[in-house]
Amino acid sequence: ISFSGIVTFRNAEALREAARFVPLDRMLVETDSPYLAPVPHRGKENQPAYTRDVAEYMAVLKGVDVETLAAATTQNFSDLFHIPMSRLGA
Repeated sequence: ISFSGIVTFRNAEALREAARFVPLDRMLVETDSPYLAPVPHRGKENQPAYTRDVAEYMAVLKGVDVETLAAATTQNFSDLFHIPMSRLGA
């Protein structure tokens, strides 16, 4: 399951609750560019660079450091789309 900047919205508690139960080996992070920028960029045009904001938020939510979350979601991306990690620069 993939989580976007919506998870950072004040009224998204139900989504955050669901995210707490998704194991790291089943999680991706994304943006909904060009719409729905995460907090603190709310109201601006969304962009792929804001994926880091989503990852940082999710790391806190999951109680792991952002490097752990990034490694897990990069591996999940590689597995899902059959792209070798070596091609992802990881």
